[in-house]
Formats: sequence, C-alpha cells, structure tokens
Amino acid sequence: MSSTKIGFIGLGNMGAPMAHNLAKAGHTVVGFDTAGTIAEGVGVALTAEAACADADFVITMLPNGAILRSVAAQVLPAMKQGATLIDCSTVDVESARDVGAQAAEMALGFVDAPVSGGIGGASAGTLTFMTGGTEAAFAAAKPLFDIMGQKAVHCGEAGAGQAAKICNNMILGATMIATCEAFALADKLGLDRQKMFDVVSTSSGYSWSMNAYCPAPGVGPTSPADNNYKPGFAAELMLKDLGLSQQAAEAVDADTPMGALAQALYAKFVEEEDGRGRDFSAMLPRLAARSRGM
Repeated sequence: MSSTKIGFIGLGNMGAPMAHNLAKAGHTVVGFDTAGTIAEGVGVALTAEAACADADFVITMLPNGAILRSVAAQVLPAMKQGATLIDCSTVDVESARDVGAQAAEMALGFVDAPVSGGIGGASAGTLTFMTGGTEAAFAAAKPLFDIMGQKAVHCGEAGAGQAAKICNNMILGATMIATCEAFALADKLGLDRQKMFDVVSTSSGYSWSMNAYCPAPGVGPTSPADNNYKPGFAAELMLKDLGLSQQAAEAVDADTPMGALAQALYAKFVEEEDGRGRDFSAMLPRLAARSRGM
C-alpha cells in the first residue's frame, strides 16, 4: 500500500501506539484527542474535523457508543468522498450499525473493527481485528489492519465485528471467573496451584484464561498476576464488555445466564470492592479470600 493520509481520533492507551505504527509504516497520520494526548510520528490537529480533512481513512478509538455517535456526526460530513471510516472502539452493536448506515448514505466506507490484544498488542502491532462492513470497505482497510495487527477477520455486515467482540468477551469473562473459582477451591482442598495447572492446562479444563493468562502468580506464562494484578485488561473494561453483551442479549431476547452472572460479579468487584484499577484476573485473590457464605 502506498502512503495514504489517515486521520486518527482518540489517542489513548490503545489509539496512540496504533497511530504510531501506521506512521512508522510510512503513512501520513494526523491525530486528535480531546485530552490533548499525542503519538510519536503523528501530526496534531486542533479538531476532529481537521484531523480527517482530505484523509483517505479516518480511524476512531473511543470509549463508548454515545461518543462514537457524537464524533461520527462531526467527522462524516468533513470526510472526502470515497474515504473510509474505521471504528476500532468496542461499542454496542446498534451504534455501529447506525454509524455504518450514516456513512453509506454519504457514499463513505465504514468498517467496525473492535480489537483484541490489549495495550501490548497495540504497541507490538499484533492486534486481532473483528470486523463488520461491506466486502469493499474491508478490502480497502485490510492493509491498515495488517500494519496494526496480526489478524483481521471479516465477520459480516456493519455491526458484526462488535457482535463477535462481545460474544468473545462474554466467554472470556465467564471462563476467567470459573478459572479463579477452581484455583480458590484447589487452595482449600490443599491442592498445589502448580500441580493443578499442570493437570488442567493439558486436560479438558484447558482455556485461554488458564493456559495463556493464568490468574495465579508464579504459575504458567507470565501474566498480570505476576505484576500484582496491574491491568493488562482492567476489570472495569471487562465489566463494560459484559454490559454490552447483556444489552445485546436483551435486544434480541437471548438467554445468557452465565454472561449475566459474570456481569453481576464483575459489577460487585468493580463498584463495591477493590476491583477498579486492577486486572480482571484479580478475581482470584477476591475469591480466595472469601468463604462460601460471603
């Protein structure tokens, strides 16, 4: 892909390294963030509209659907004809679909492309993108995904990327709680954590939460548990994603009792206990310290 002009809206912990990787690859990137943050190698615009002026692509990385809708209302009219908006935020499915419809009405491309891989993946350029949009919009955006990540899956029409992300993270939230519960039970049964890992990681209890992101310090590959649960993926972000899953489940009348329970447990952890600012795997010390009647 020859050098293109990219507007990047949202230069937070995820957006800044993503924008930097695009600039490092030789593209002209102009960024804007309401907090005034900047990214290495990325030009600075004073407004969102200025960031996307004459841009071939506009990429957004924003906190929620309401902010996405607000930013889209600003930038879509300012984008040049034939440009493509790539939203990498994790938002509700309806917001993604609505912004996609607005883009289509203006003859603009749109791809919803939430990511998996966290801050480390954003910095290393190893993110996974779950995308929704037309085949043409995905094909146009694919070279940029190849720079920012290691994999991009086209899941369907606009909103399908968000649907895939929230389904994935509903599984992740529930399996992490189950993994933490199992370690807490093993403790009380007198089973060594390393021995439990050695068995479960090669048996039917195998999961990403156990094998790649083990919540027990000193067990398995290095994870946030080995850094006093400093967030790789914060508990409050897991709570946000579980909330999106339940919002979507309610909208389509889907029965998701495990997802609903996981949301309730993370809500208690984040909002009433000490979970805010800790990794979502810090559910292990929480459960290990509790008795059955608590």
